[in-house]
Amino acid sequence: MKRLFLPISDQGGGVNEVGEMPATEKDLAEDAPWKKIQQNTFTRWINEHLKCVNKRIMDLQCDLSDGLRLIALLEVLSHKSMYRKYHPRPTFRQMKLENVSVALEFLERENIKLVSIGECRGFEAGV
Repeated sequence: MKRLFLPISDQGGGVNEVGEMPATEKDLAEDAPWKKIQQNTFTRWINEHLKCVNKRIMDLQCDLSDGLRLIALLEVLSHKSMYRKYHPRPTFRQMKLENVSVALEFLERENIKLVSIGECRGFEAGV
């Protein structure tokens, strides 16, 4: 029988006496099973829409970080073009950030609200 010792204080956050993470931290961990399932489902959904423009993603964070596939996805879903130009071959970090900004500006101008999306810690590393 496996025992799970949860920290008594709310300040816990580490590994318990048995060497296991508390249940809530397991659910929030980067490799939580539900996150992998959600990422795979969303990746397949994106690829289904992008195949009409001969594009594909393998890794959400890496493949959307330069903004190009994100822009392509928005154009496919909306049947509209971006309102302003973007960098078709972004080589510098600034160009990639500008492309993502073009996509976000498009969503804003179309009155599309992003919900349950906070600051993305991984974005900076992926660009």
